[in-house]
Amino acid sequence: MNISIITVGKLKEKYLKLGIAEYTKRLSAYAKVQEIEVPDEKAPEHLSEADMFLVKQKEGERILAKISPDTHVIALAINAKQRTSEEFARELDQLATYGKSKIAFVIGGSLGLSDDVMKRSDDTISFSKMTFPHQLMKLILCEQIYRAYRINRNEPYHK
Repeated sequence: MNISIITVGKLKEKYLKLGIAEYTKRLSAYAKVQEIEVPDEKAPEHLSEADMFLVKQKEGERILAKISPDTHVIALAINAKQRTSEEFARELDQLATYGKSKIAFVIGGSLGLSDDVMKRSDDTISFSKMTFPHQLMKLILCEQIYRAYRINRNEPYHK
């Protein structure tokens, strides 16, 4: 399986980079993982609704440019369906079983994802109703993908 993790903005925090590197290294035994960072749109702190729409639109165009037509896209969205780790593992296993060899997880910037990215998504997932920094969410996502592979192979890790 080829997994892309597409995020808005450059990851700067060393401790997050180290955690993500650890999980992508562990994942390499199960899947090819590619990290794709697209630039975030520079914007002032206080934006109008129209300005927020434009920022998300520009970031969305950058995201969509990185997704091939044959990729199964899963957008991370706060209001999406939440799953248990076991449910998430089953869904990843089913995608592989039914020939979805390319999966892209998309994490938006601080304003979220554009309507166009949401429309292109084949599925959505929420890890919590809480708001997390998108950089931290990337680490959480990597860990959960790794956990899913371990669950699906009945290997120790998940308890």
